[in-house]
This record gives sequence, C-alpha cells and structure tokens, in this order.
Amino acid sequence: MKKLLIIKTGTTFPSILKDHGDFEDFIINRIGTIPYSSYCIWSVYKHEPPPDLVDIAGIIITGSHAMVSDFEDWNVRLSDWLRENLHMAIPTLGICYGHQLLCQALGGQVTYHPQGKEIGTVQIQQTEAGKNDPLFSVLPSTFLGHVTHAQTILNLPPGAHILANNDFEEHHAFALHDTIWGVQFHPEFDAAITQAYIKEQESSLISEGYAVESIKNSVTDHSFGRLLFQRFLEISNL
Repeated sequence: MKKLLIIKTGTTFPSILKDHGDFEDFIINRIGTIPYSSYCIWSVYKHEPPPDLVDIAGIIITGSHAMVSDFEDWNVRLSDWLRENLHMAIPTLGICYGHQLLCQALGGQVTYHPQGKEIGTVQIQQTEAGKNDPLFSVLPSTFLGHVTHAQTILNLPPGAHILANNDFEEHHAFALHDTIWGVQFHPEFDAAITQAYIKEQESSLISEGYAVESIKNSVTDHSFGRLLFQRFLEISNL
C-alpha cells in the first residue's frame, strides 16, 4: 500500500510538543482515518535523505518556525528536490511555510507581510477558481481557518491561480497543475493548538501592539481543516 509522505520542516515549541505533539502529529491527528503505518515522515530540516517516491501517493509539507526567505541549507535542498520531483504529479499540499516554500521553489516570491502577523481564527473566502478546484470545491464559499504567520506570498509562480483569500491575506491558497496546492492557513490546527500558539507569542504580540484578548476570542473550533484533508486523501487515492 502506498503512503502519505509528510515533509517535516521543523519542530514546534516545547510546551506545545508536550501537550499536542509535533507538526506531523497535528496532521495525523486531524486526518484521523488512516493508520500510522500509512505515513512516511521525512525530517528534512535534520538533513535526512529523501525517501523513495515509488511508494508515495501524496505529499504534505508542514509549517515551520523558520522563514522561507532565510534560504537555510535544507530549505534550498528541499526546493531543488521539489523542482526535480513534482513533474511526477504526486498530489502535494504545502501548509503555511510549506505553502510559501512551494511558491518560492516554483518561481514565485515570498516576503514579510507589510501588515505584520495574522494570528487566531479568521474568515476566508473562496475565489471562483477555488469553487471549481478539485481540492477546494469541498469547502463552502466562506470558511474558517486557524492562522499564525508573518510571511506571505508576494508573487505566485507562473501558471498558479488563487483559490482563497481575505482582507489581510491575498494568497490564502493557490493551485498549480491540478496536483500542487498551498494553503497559508493551518488545516492541521484545532482551537487548542491555535490558543497555544497565541500564548507562546503573547508577550511579543503585546509589545507589537496587537489586541491579544480579541485574538484569543477569535479562536473557534471547526471541521474545515479535516474536510480539506479528507478530500486530499481522496485525490491521493489513500
């Protein structure tokens, strides 16, 4: 049986790791419908060698506390690997950092968001392209997403199109070639993980002038992330 490859691009805060697990656990727990043996974890930030793709049905690239524009060694090697292998048309989903990395690797541009951070739970709207997309059409025209990010896509890769956005983030989701998707929001988060990320960043958010209580109050649990993952598994034939 083929597997779902999770490309792990870092690790979470120690307190969140203790209570909720790490990036791959967020994804596995949110999916919740296939056994652990159906996953292959590649910790690329630890300089592990890449897996053989012959047994891989789908790829998910995690978020990270790293910044895409820092061009760390492993980031550059992963970008090269993606360019070399995405022609195989394996369904690929990048989340937050993974979304930005896919964009940059495929010819787009990533930078710091001029308005600062987006954090909490926010409303996101589908574009017309999103409503007709094989993955995103499973979501309603307006849905909720958990977010925590400081960087953003400045320019999409050639041929990519926007699937979802809101007033803060122009590129909340994009697609390319009907097999590559990026999402700036976190479908693997639940409300508890989102609140934990707010708590970890609370002092810096206050010092930067954010209304932290309002951000905390925005956090709402929902099933849209799980719905997106389930559709991705269907597309990957898992």
